[in-house]
Amino acid sequence: MKEQGNIHFCGVGGQGILLASELTAHALLAAGFDAKKSEVHGMAQRGGSVEAHLRFGKTRVYSPLIEPGTVDIMLAFEMMEAVRYLPFLNKKSTVIVNTQKIAPPVVATGKIPYPDHCLDAITQQGISLVPVDAFAIARKVGNLKAVNVALVGVLSRYLPIDEATWVEVIKKRLPAKILDVNLKAFQEGRKAGK
Repeated sequence: MKEQGNIHFCGVGGQGILLASELTAHALLAAGFDAKKSEVHGMAQRGGSVEAHLRFGKTRVYSPLIEPGTVDIMLAFEMMEAVRYLPFLNKKSTVIVNTQKIAPPVVATGKIPYPDHCLDAITQQGISLVPVDAFAIARKVGNLKAVNVALVGVLSRYLPIDEATWVEVIKKRLPAKILDVNLKAFQEGRKAGK
């Protein structure tokens, strides 16, 4: 993805998906790309599904919405959410997925079990899968809420934006009181994305 691309962010409410998409959009803009972003967060406060679409290009981008089958990179904050959006992927897609499990209500109430091998639905399609334990990264840097920025660090390895631009955007967009821990999370995510 040098000139243009489609990035899909997905997870559940409270994981910081919208901040991750915002940081990515601002980094793309700072790197000279046009970027358009759209988000859906209907039942987010109740642990519902959240997604953001981000399209970018060296030429003008007219719509933020990604059509099914055209995602270049999916950044999934939870494993079952990655599978939920399988129709957006294609054989050339890359899925960066946090290996954290967040049980949806039907699982939490014991009606059905969490599927043991839910990511097989992605790998069986021949789609590139990059599993990351972003929760462990956030724990390592000292703030469990830094999962989103750790995942942005992994994503940064797949986009044509230099590291200094990412760091500058993070410094501008995040409050001082959480900046240091998030910069550490970003760096650790970059290491995990190698």
